Amino acid sequence: MEDKVIRLQAPEDVKEFVSAAEKCDFDIDVKYNRIIVDAKSFLGVLSLISNPLTVACQGYDSTFENTVKKFAVG
Repeated sequence: MEDKVIRLQAPEDVKEFVSAAEKCDFDIDVKYNRIIVDAKSFLGVLSLISNPLTVACQGYDSTFENTVKKFAVG
């Protein structure tokens, strides 16, 4: 999967995103400016809420891809 830009607006969005990421058996990074956090870390992703985030995956999972598309920007 290529890098995608998403925006999570509420803690419920973060919960849904992290839950989907936890089901993947590969690494997923969430980036904002120079900050990189593990997408499977609820507190890490929550700390970046409401910012445009870049999601970088090291593998592919169709369920996770659908979750990313739900929160995609543009």
